[in-house]
Amino acid sequence: MNPELDPSVTNCGNCRAPMPSGLRFCRNCGFRLGEGSAEYTETVRFQDVPAGTLGRNSPAGSGAPLGFSGGPMAISPGGPIKKRRRMSGMSWLFIGLLVFFVAAAAFTAIVRPSRSPRINVQFGDAPAAPVSFVGVDNFDTTDGGVTFDNVEPPGSPADKAGLVGGDVITSFDGRVVKTDDEVSDILRETPIGKTVDVVFIRDGAAQTVKLTTISRAEGERLEEVFDSRPTGIGVFGYEDGEAKRVPIPDSNLFGVRLGEINPNLPADIAGVKEGDIVISFDDIPIRTPEEFLSRVRRALPYSTIKLGVMRGQEKLEIPVKMGKRG
Repeated sequence: MNPELDPSVTNCGNCRAPMPSGLRFCRNCGFRLGEGSAEYTETVRFQDVPAGTLGRNSPAGSGAPLGFSGGPMAISPGGPIKKRRRMSGMSWLFIGLLVFFVAAAAFTAIVRPSRSPRINVQFGDAPAAPVSFVGVDNFDTTDGGVTFDNVEPPGSPADKAGLVGGDVITSFDGRVVKTDDEVSDILRETPIGKTVDVVFIRDGAAQTVKLTTISRAEGERLEEVFDSRPTGIGVFGYEDGEAKRVPIPDSNLFGVRLGEINPNLPADIAGVKEGDIVISFDDIPIRTPEEFLSRVRRALPYSTIKLGVMRGQEKLEIPVKMGKRG
């Protein structure tokens, strides 16, 4: 029988597809015929389906657009199709940050190997080359060469070679030196442990000595040995801040003029006077206040030393029994 003539079958007014007469809702195109109990049951099956998909996934696959006002629906062979959820702003932010850090890491990996390695000695990225140490206070440029204030510590290369503060070095290892920078450069180039010739001027006369360099670490070790020696540090009994380097009249000599002498201490007890000019300490030439203080400190406590002084025009030798620093 022709479905269009069958009274039990109703044709859809939209797509003309046959449908049961009790059904008010076309399964093929979604056309709504009116209100009815059967329609309600069929409508529930299609709720929460994205708009515009009804018909595309229907059994007939007609692709007809939604033709009723019941809300966005669709038919799928596997059941209802739920709405797609959009990503929130925070999700996009997280993805953007992730992409940024991955790109930054890749860029660093590519660029860093192409850069030349840099060495920053100031901050310790690479150790500085060892520098030879001779054991004197800072070098200073002076007329005719370079000088220094005193020799320290005891047992250093300069001390063993017989140098004293105030000597003027004119040549080091066969190279003429005129500035403190030149001496520093030579020491950086001189291997540790090398024996060199040192030419210097003292009291107007040139002299030559041999000196064997050591490392800075060895120099620091010698300082620690001296500072911690069980015998202690010597005491003379004078105001070292008042001592001055002065020339000796009618000679090429320099000496150290003493200021205040502390009462009841070794110098005072031995008869040393304010204004005396010290020129030697236990036969060691004294030409700078720093050298004199260094020799006082290294003198063995309670030992007796010979102090050479100029008092006016008179040259004296005064025995002084050293004290001990408390």
